[in-house]
Amino acid sequence: MCSDPLIRVTAMPTDLNPYGGVFGGWLMSQMALGAGSLASREGQGKAVVVSATDFAFPGAMAVGDELSVYCEILATGKTSLTIAAEAIARERNGEAETKVASGTFKFVMLGDDDKPRPVRAVGGKWA
Repeated sequence: MCSDPLIRVTAMPTDLNPYGGVFGGWLMSQMALGAGSLASREGQGKAVVVSATDFAFPGAMAVGDELSVYCEILATGKTSLTIAAEAIARERNGEAETKVASGTFKFVMLGDDDKPRPVRAVGGKWA
């Protein structure tokens, strides 16, 4: 995974499920935002999620905990990027960290016409 988080956010009371824990859907959306940021940067343009798989929720987080999302590119296709995302919670009043979620996202790069286009490699060259 990358060494710096792509997104960092604090869980708020509106992010809870009916049982008082942080809602898994909220975690997934934060991971999608982080992975989308990496896809847009690396693909140099508009990137949309076409699939999300392999989710696991090995830990729990509480209101006020800080969530950091780390991502890495697993594969590059002609028009797509597959990105792994990992969500780590840090307790609000300390340094203890817990892995709370992980998953894989596939993004397709779109051109100005909103049709799939080739992924550009780093440096602006077409893949």
